[in-house]
Formats: sequence, structure tokens, C-alpha cells
Amino acid sequence: MVDHNQVVAPDPQAVRQYMLVTGNYWGFTLTDGALRMLVVLHFHQLGYSPLSIAMLFLFYEIFGVVTNLVGGWLGARIGLNRTMNIGLAMQVVALLMLTVPASLLSVPYVMAAQALSGIAKDLNKMSAKSSIKLLAGSGHQGSLYKWVALLTGSKNALKGAGFFLGGALLAWLGFRDALLAMAAALALVLVGSLLTLKKDLGKAKQKTRFSDIFSKSRAVNILSAARMFLFGARDVWFVVALPVFLSTQLNWTHTQVGGFLALWVIGYGAVQAFAPKVTGRTRDQVPDGRSAFGWAAVLAAIPLMIAMGIADPWSGLVKTLSLEGVIIGGLLLFGALFAINSSLHSFLIVSYAKEDGVSLDVGFYYMANAMGRLVGTVLSGWLFQEYGLAVCLLVSSLFLGVAAVISLWLPRHNGKPMPVTPKR
Repeated sequence: MVDHNQVVAPDPQAVRQYMLVTGNYWGFTLTDGALRMLVVLHFHQLGYSPLSIAMLFLFYEIFGVVTNLVGGWLGARIGLNRTMNIGLAMQVVALLMLTVPASLLSVPYVMAAQALSGIAKDLNKMSAKSSIKLLAGSGHQGSLYKWVALLTGSKNALKGAGFFLGGALLAWLGFRDALLAMAAALALVLVGSLLTLKKDLGKAKQKTRFSDIFSKSRAVNILSAARMFLFGARDVWFVVALPVFLSTQLNWTHTQVGGFLALWVIGYGAVQAFAPKVTGRTRDQVPDGRSAFGWAAVLAAIPLMIAMGIADPWSGLVKTLSLEGVIIGGLLLFGALFAINSSLHSFLIVSYAKEDGVSLDVGFYYMANAMGRLVGTVLSGWLFQEYGLAVCLLVSSLFLGVAAVISLWLPRHNGKPMPVTPKR
């Protein structure tokens, strides 16, 4: 009998394609992180408030919801290699759009460029995550978990590096030349992808209807709902509230804020890459619904504890810590646990997805992910402005509790190897 949890040597051709997909994803992610930091710093220099800057990314998140939903169907129709290359090309265009003279960089124009970048990012991410299912093989869940964790973890580490890159390029080259340099580098990645990536990767054997964009899998639907609340719980305090709090309440410089958040994202990505060693793979077992519930329940306690510390940093609970210590320590602990939750979810969706037309299920799932980011981003600005960071953290804890409860309905394999995913 085949042990589906065992890590076996994959096909060399699959490894080569995995490296190409990962390289494409890395190149895109660096420019995505750098672009976000460039926009934040540049428009801060122009006098925009933190909340106004956050709103520049509103279309980025909104179009992410639409792109993941439609992109999964598109990937099944035309192949994941094409959707990945379309994403790379659109990011090059988005970068070039922002190189126009400063007088033309109106808020609607920048929001349009960010919308294009958001579409590009989610096409690229959906294509990369879906490709892993096909390249690793659905029969070996241990290998699949390892490959997904490495891809996801390295992506987030590079996104943090992109924050550093954006700040460095802005200081070295200026806003316009930094964008031109990134567009040129990403164009080279696109050319390499067009020449080397396997044709028709992920293209469904059966004709896919547009109505297929809505997942018909109970496990995928439940996991998608949990994912929406998981990422809403992160962004409701991390996107707007935390950077503004560090700047206005703790008097951190913008360099300190950007550098600390970049290091946090890099550390978050490193933990994601090692998540399989934490969540069971070393015990010849891959995670299931029980794992998703347990890790989400533990995480829910962290923002609640930080909120208590912020409300009264000299209370008995944290009397030995300063307000700064509460924030930094809490954020580091939250990041480590959130990374494990995120990596576990990323494995489960690829495991649950049908092999033929895998991008349909993955696209639907990341649509829920984007919806969570959108809700979290909007709530982060509004709740912080009206009530402060502590309330943002309380809502984060509530969202994580909901994610944990939803996870109770996910499939469990009770220590047995997970079954091979059936074909669509």
C-alpha cells in the first residue's frame, strides 16, 4: 500500500517546472512588495495621511476578489502558464503607468494602476499555487505540503525583502527611475517564462463553464470561509492601524516602521516554510480539519492579550513590559502563529482541490482570501480612526474565533493517510 504522506523523489521535469514557477513568483513578489513601499513612502512625502494612502490600495484589494474568482476559470480554460505570463505582463504595465510626470499622478490614476497590479498579483499567485498541485502529484501529500510551504514561505520572505528594496531604490534612484528599473527586470522574467514554462499547464481536459467558478466542494467552501476570517483578522489591525499607531503613539520614524514591518514579513515567511515540521509532517502525518481548528483557536488568544496590554500597559498581566514591548512581543508571537495557520491552509486547499481544473478551486479559495483582506483593510482604517488599536485587536480575536469554529466542519483523517484527490 502506498503511503501518501511519504516524501518521495519527484520527477526531474516536474522539479524543473516547479523551479521556473517559483522563480516567476519570486520575481513578481519582489516588485509587488517594492511597489507598495514606493507608493507609501512617495505619497507620504507628498503630504497624504496614512488612511488616504491606504485607500490608494482599495482597488488593489477589490480587484483581487474578482480576479481570483474569474482567474481560476480562465486558468482552467487557457492554461496556468498563460495566466501566469499575463500577470507578469500586467505588472510591467502597472509599473510603467506610474512613471508618468508627477502632475499626472492623481488619486484616481494611482488607484487604477494599483487595480491593475492587484489583478496581476492574484493571477500570478493563483497560477503558482495551482501549478504545485499538478507538479508535486496528488498522491504524495507529504511532498505536496513541503512544496506548498516552501513556495508560500519564500514568497512572504521576499515580499518583506521587497519592502527594503522599494525604500532603497527610492533613496538611490528616485520614484520614477526605481519603477523603470523594476519594470525592466520583470520584463526579463516574463521573457524567460514565455520561453521555458510548460505549455497548457493546468488546462482542464473537460470544457469548463463560467458557472464552475463557484466551488462545488464542501471542503473547499468551508476552508474558504475560514480563510476569509483568518486574513480579515490579520489585516484589521496590521494594514493601517498598526503602522499609524507605531508612528503617532510610539513616535517611530517612517524608516523604523517600514524596516520593522519588513523584518516581520520576512520572519513570517521563514516560519511558513518550516510549518510542515511544526504541524505534523515529521510524525508521518499531514494536517487536517482538527489541525486547522486547533491552531486558529490558539491564535485567537494573541490579539486579545495584546489589546489588554494596550488598554492598560501597566496592568498586572504585563506590568513588567512597556507599551512598546507589548506591541513588539505580541506582534512577533502573532506572526509566528499566523504563519503556521496560513501555511496549513495553503496546503489544505491544494490538497482538497480537484486535479483537473485545479485553478477553479484554488481561485475560489483565494477569492475568499482577497475578500478577507478587503474587509480587514477597510475596517482597519475605520475602527482605528473611530476607536483605536485595541478595538481593532478585539475584532481580530473575534474573527479568529469564527475561523476556528468554521474549521470544525473540515474533513479529518484521524491519523490515516489522506486519500488521493479525485479527478474532476
